[in-house]
Amino acid sequence: MASLTQTFMSLASLPNLVPGTRISHPSSVSLSIKEGRSFPSVTLQPRGCRFRFRCVAKPETVKKVCHIVKKQLALPEESSVTGESKFAALGADSLDTVEIVMGLEEEFGITVEEESAQTITTVQEAADMIDKLLETKA
Repeated sequence: MASLTQTFMSLASLPNLVPGTRISHPSSVSLSIKEGRSFPSVTLQPRGCRFRFRCVAKPETVKKVCHIVKKQLALPEESSVTGESKFAALGADSLDTVEIVMGLEEEFGITVEEESAQTITTVQEAADMIDKLLETKA
């Protein structure tokens, strides 16, 4: 098994590897195995320390959420609200966010737990949560 965390790589439990192989600050790696053979070099490209995983909600869900957010915040129709829009950046305070969640519950026929509601900060997060709730409801 190989694992890479930030700038340190540890290899363990791979057959034929020299025990205790460790690599710090890898950019190019060549590994030796017991019988004198070696793996081809592997080039690692630096990436940010964060990984971003997200489910992608249906486009129509994101569109509905954008409309509800605009309505709840009384934003002009021409204002730009996208999946990446943060409620706070659109001028929403905590009460506005509660009203947005209530509007989403009514529109989609779902119930959002308070803990989940407190973690929603963007339109995309709201849309992802809605699709997940609708999927489990079906």
